[in-house]
Amino acid sequence: MNMDLTPDSDEKLASLKALTTVIYGLYALSLLFGVTAIVAIVLNYIKREEAQGTWLESHFRWQIGTFWWSVLWFVVGAATWIILIGWVVWGVAGIWFIYRIAKGWLNLNDNKPMPIQ
Repeated sequence: MNMDLTPDSDEKLASLKALTTVIYGLYALSLLFGVTAIVAIVLNYIKREEAQGTWLESHFRWQIGTFWWSVLWFVVGAATWIILIGWVVWGVAGIWFIYRIAKGWLNLNDNKPMPIQ
């Protein structure tokens, strides 16, 4: 945990929390505009170091994991869509993605870290 209790650290944490909210929003928007997920993952990697040692670090891990697992399931679905299994893979992956974004966003709103994956 971040033990720096200066006013600057409070501002930094508030700024990181706001950014984490924006990133969840970008992931949610990716359901309509896929490119926003690319913007979100880039922001995750750029700011991940700043989140280290704070409760927000777990949200960055959660978001990054959600992105990469979603990419994997998208590729598996694409590889198997011709035999109709891909549609099921995409459907389940879509529901899983929505769950991950909703759960993360709710925990963020409640100032809770995400569970270890």
